[in-house]
Amino acid sequence: MSIRALLTACLAVTALPALAETHSQMPVDYGPRPAFLIDKMADGALKDELAACLGQDGARSAFSIGHRGAPLMFPEHTVESNRAAARMGAGVLECDVTFTADKELVCRHAQNDLHTTTNIVATDLAGKCSQAFTPASGETKASAECRTSDLTLAEFQTLKPKMDAANGDATTAEEYLGGTATWRTDLYTGDATLMTHAESIALFDSLGADFTPELKSPSVEMPFDGFSQEDYAQKMIDEYKSAGIDPSRVWAQSFNLDDILYWIENEPEFGAQAVYLDDRYEAEDEDEGLIDPQDPATFKPTMTELKEMGVNYIAPPLWMLLTTDESGAIVPSPYAEEAKAADLGIITWTLERSGPLASGGGWYFQSVSDAISRDGDYFTVLDVLAQDVGVTGVFSDWPATVTYYANCKGL
Repeated sequence: MSIRALLTACLAVTALPALAETHSQMPVDYGPRPAFLIDKMADGALKDELAACLGQDGARSAFSIGHRGAPLMFPEHTVESNRAAARMGAGVLECDVTFTADKELVCRHAQNDLHTTTNIVATDLAGKCSQAFTPASGETKASAECRTSDLTLAEFQTLKPKMDAANGDATTAEEYLGGTATWRTDLYTGDATLMTHAESIALFDSLGADFTPELKSPSVEMPFDGFSQEDYAQKMIDEYKSAGIDPSRVWAQSFNLDDILYWIENEPEFGAQAVYLDDRYEAEDEDEGLIDPQDPATFKPTMTELKEMGVNYIAPPLWMLLTTDESGAIVPSPYAEEAKAADLGIITWTLERSGPLASGGGWYFQSVSDAISRDGDYFTVLDVLAQDVGVTGVFSDWPATVTYYANCKGL
């Protein structure tokens, strides 16, 4: 039986809880990376404490969230990526949710990322893409745009997933499929398996993990063929209800505050754990304004107002939660302090998304780049997030790092 057929069958199997119990007992395997990062830390008390845990038995932790599975090495949002994340002890797994032309829900980071996450531009379905592949020419980079909404579910399921990348210098569609970052790998792309949202529910449940689906912003105008934003938000929740998943196991996410408020109003059991992915730092609307993590006056709506709306969890990128003090040490930002003062649970993203930290960590570490100089600083940042900011969960592209820290610290 194929993996896809097995997942489909799991949705109808009444003995699924027994299957989940079996998988939840699988031993956690940290692999070599946590020890490697500890070796790269600056000498000090935290390094000594983490090193003393090297012989510990691993355990699953809800503090550790698989960001699209384990995409540092596996194609994101695939069966294989999420199995790897579960084996690393991630207690919560993510399906980014979008929809196909026939309005079926599937796991993709964006509705318009098929050209970088699958082989579509080199298949017969390339002609259905919103923007056909255009080869590089002179200073103009190669480009394409292929959306899940360009395809039916059946067509989507014929695609082969790959690492999220594209070769901007490509002159052929086949060349465009390359471009994987040097610090990632194509070693595990063979026979990787795409998932529908319903299949992700069955898989994550069978692995003993909880769920954090993200309702992705559509690339098409809504309503789409009569499918409204509210229909979309409701359909995602309905698939958990149909699968018999307890709402306490689901942390539904969205960057769209209206989605969060819809769930709070219409699905209060799910809305109580809905996670507002705060990206107001990118806002251009004068009424919304830009967020400066150092200036609480820019937090619109304020943390207190969010709490009064019924929002209980907020999830900004990790750089918004951190700053440096006069000595150069990493400390919580005023944004983090305001969120805590409003009694908002804080989740953050994404550890180990940027590759090696020797050059300052890139976008995810922009507020503390002066304090980042070595790969071991992943643990330094994680410690401040956990102990000083007080986050309740951390997304990572390699969950073993967060699991190891959580186990060592008893989180």
